[in-house]
Amino acid sequence: MKTSKTGSLVALTCSLALWAAPAVLAGHDADSKFKKMDADGDGKIARAEHAAAAKQMFTECDANRDGSVTATEMNAATAGHSEKPSKHDKTSAEKIKVIDQDGDGKLTALEHETGSEIMFAKMDKDVDGFLSKAEWNEGHKELKKDK
Repeated sequence: MKTSKTGSLVALTCSLALWAAPAVLAGHDADSKFKKMDADGDGKIARAEHAAAAKQMFTECDANRDGSVTATEMNAATAGHSEKPSKHDKTSAEKIKVIDQDGDGKLTALEHETGSEIMFAKMDKDVDGFLSKAEWNEGHKELKKDK
C-alpha cells in the first residue's frame, strides 16, 4: 500500500466501520455505535474489540462467502442502514479502490483487516491500545473532514 493513500485509507475504513455493518453497528448516532463496539462495556474500545467488529462487518458484507467483498455486496449490505450516504460520499467501488492493494476491484479480508488496523492506530492518539470516547469522536470528526 502506498503511504500517500494512508489518509484516504483511514477515511474509507472509518466509513466502512460506520455504516457497512448494520448488525454490528446498528443505531442512529456515534454514541450507540461506540457502545456496540465496546463489547465488554468498560467505556473504551480495545484493539481486539475494534478488530472483531471490523471482521464481523466484513463477514456480513461477503454475501457469497468467497472471502472478498465487491461493490455490489457492499451496496447490498448497506441498503437498509439508517444512515444514508450524502452526495459527497464515495461510492462503494471508490471506497474499495482506496484499499484494494492488488487492484482487482474487490476487498479481501486481509486488505480490510489491514485497513482497519491502520484506522485504529491513527485514532489511538495516546497509543494505549484503546479508543476512548474522545478519540472515537475526534476520529469521526477527521473522517468528515476527509470527504
